[in-house]
Amino acid sequence: MKLAPILLVACLAADAYSKQTARSMQVHEKRDLSLIPSAFEALGPAPPDDILNLRVALVQGNIPALEKALMDVSTPDSPTYGQHLSKEQVEALVAPKPESVAAVHSWLAENGIQASTTSPAGDWLSFSIPVSKANTLLEAKFSVFNHTPTGKTLIRTLAYSIPTELVGHLDLIHPTTTFAQPFQQPSISFTPLKGKRDLRALNISSDAVPSSCSSTITPTCLQALYGIPNTPATVKTNTLGVSGFIGQFANQADLRTFLTEFRPDMNPATTFSVSTLDDGENPQELSEAGIEADLDTQFTVGVATNVPTTFISVGSQNQDGDLGGFLDIIQALLSENSPPQVLTTSYGSNENELSSSLVKNICTAYMQLGARGTSILFSSGDGGVSGGQAQQCTNFVPTFPSGCPFLTSVGATTGVAPEVAASFSSGGFSEVFDTPAYQAAAVSQYLNALGSTNAGLFKPGGRGFPDISAQGENVEIVFQQTFGTVSGTSCSSPIMASIIALVNDRLAQKNKPSLGFLNPLLYSAKGAAAFTDVTSGNNPGCGTNGFPARAGWDPVTGLGTPNFAGLLAAVGL
Repeated sequence: MKLAPILLVACLAADAYSKQTARSMQVHEKRDLSLIPSAFEALGPAPPDDILNLRVALVQGNIPALEKALMDVSTPDSPTYGQHLSKEQVEALVAPKPESVAAVHSWLAENGIQASTTSPAGDWLSFSIPVSKANTLLEAKFSVFNHTPTGKTLIRTLAYSIPTELVGHLDLIHPTTTFAQPFQQPSISFTPLKGKRDLRALNISSDAVPSSCSSTITPTCLQALYGIPNTPATVKTNTLGVSGFIGQFANQADLRTFLTEFRPDMNPATTFSVSTLDDGENPQELSEAGIEADLDTQFTVGVATNVPTTFISVGSQNQDGDLGGFLDIIQALLSENSPPQVLTTSYGSNENELSSSLVKNICTAYMQLGARGTSILFSSGDGGVSGGQAQQCTNFVPTFPSGCPFLTSVGATTGVAPEVAASFSSGGFSEVFDTPAYQAAAVSQYLNALGSTNAGLFKPGGRGFPDISAQGENVEIVFQQTFGTVSGTSCSSPIMASIIALVNDRLAQKNKPSLGFLNPLLYSAKGAAAFTDVTSGNNPGCGTNGFPARAGWDPVTGLGTPNFAGLLAAVGL
């Protein structure tokens, strides 16, 4: 007997449904409603026909081996120090096992879903399905949540399940239980200067810190404070990447004015190249210049003299589920044959907004890039112990990705004689990652001295941050052809990245590899000696004084501020 087409379709659908329901399901991730960031309000069930763009992370192949390789090439006394891994070597360690790929694709296929691979190692897949199908597939209840500060809505679920047999093969599905705050314009404010002093009268060849640096910070101040040379870099393959998000555009005319005023020894036409993803752009209309983007490019190009600098503009067509391109940019860089040797990013979120599985997965991506020889630096945040931005809180709020142990978190200082901790400098201890071995002694020393202060408000066994710090208050930039000042750890990260890029240039001149992942070097005796300890100040928040800065590492300023000559000595130059 030959089945009629309609009956045949119905039978096939029933068969597919029976296969799906025959699978034993178990909850894979969940989030208690009380743990959703207070800025989100549940509105009700998501419309069944709304389309969800989902990403699936497969369990990666051999992450312990990748971590060991990273530490081996990043630890100064290791016999393989500096022998960074190739793109192919990293991908071989990260690639999921064939049986994981087959199992997940089989599950999706039996539900009529064809997924595309979206990462160079094949560990991320993507597909789009209606809410109704996602609810059935994942035994979830997708709902609409409103982000009250912006009015933006997103669709999330408080829990989802996967077939029991996929445990060990499927790492996470995103976006599901992550409630990341929508990226907004950076909170740093620009204060125009009423009168402008003639900085060209300063003697930039002098080692003395100009008196003007007590009120505003310029490249001249940084050269004097940290011993940064104005000698031009010479190795063109030594590059510096600057991350740009949410319509922040770096203006070349502003940079030219900045260089003319603050770096008269440089060619004022010196500029940056532009790389884009997710439909990013970098228009040059003056009205579209961004404060953050101008700051980041001016204090890289204007500090790392002649180091080739690329502004990476991430557009709004993100493929990473409301992460604003955070995952997209790292996957794009991992896809490159020659990613930048240094990457600075002045954006972030609070660790508790993302699911712990997603936090760990993105952190592993930073591990991959570090193993290939890239120094990854992030600003620690501007909310003291209350998170990325000042907010009401009970317990201290660690920021992301600063809690990731495979990157370098940069806090902020202020003042010049001496430098003290900037009160907004975010710092603390991760709730997701344990204290890594490279900083265990430094963290233990701090906690022993801290005693019972702030007990119960943070995780003492967590990864401590920031690692280091640099100037972050009253930093002078040019924004839309106006001179003015900005403050925040957003200033500190590009400053520190520029210093690392200049050290890399010196290494490259000697045919030595780039520094790569910095932290094992920084926390070594030689590395720590290259930083000036900051022992005064604190980072209040959550109704407390936060953590106090003190001798040695602290979760306000890290190991302290850099000394360029000391860093050269630490790497044998």
